[in-house]
Amino acid sequence: MKGILGKKLGMTQVFTAEGNVVPVTVIQAGPCVVLQKKDVETDGYEAIQLGFADQKEKNATKPAIGHAKKAGTTPKRYIKEIRGVNLSEYEVGQEIKADIFAEGELVDVTGTSKGKGFAGSIKRHGMSRGPMAHGSKYHRGSGSLATHRDANRVPKGKKLPGHMGVDTVTIQKLEIIKVDAERNVILVKGSVPGPKNSFVSVKLTVKQ
Repeated sequence: MKGILGKKLGMTQVFTAEGNVVPVTVIQAGPCVVLQKKDVETDGYEAIQLGFADQKEKNATKPAIGHAKKAGTTPKRYIKEIRGVNLSEYEVGQEIKADIFAEGELVDVTGTSKGKGFAGSIKRHGMSRGPMAHGSKYHRGSGSLATHRDANRVPKGKKLPGHMGVDTVTIQKLEIIKVDAERNVILVKGSVPGPKNSFVSVKLTVKQ
């Protein structure tokens, strides 16, 4: 397993050698710094902790500043762990760039979806609406809230109106179309979660 943290810059399109148009997402992948190595003896599992995007010290906490100094770097805005890696290949303070990936590899991209505010059941969960005729008194409501009349309560997990978006979403098996090692940019086929300039993590896909 290998992975990197980055920032979604936006979408564009590229042409293949056959002349086909491919929509791609541009991701600023790294450079990331290894802030910490976690092993089974100390932490109970193996992982590396990566940091991306410098943060001003005046905006960081003292523990975050001290944690970053151990790795010989500045505080980071986006910190995430990558599990299932070979710890012998990494050292604290090591810099990881986009060239760890190659064209044609499949990756899983995780990000935070766009916030859409308060939404009803139809928009949020894709429910069907009622008849729109004049005689109907049910149009875009949530429908029955209980399975039977003796429940006297709304069951847990009932799909109701509420806050939509701002969820952690993972898109699996996206193909890497191009890697620009000089600029630390990778082009991933298709769309990834989140708005422009939002942080994402890119890992080798678990579904090979």
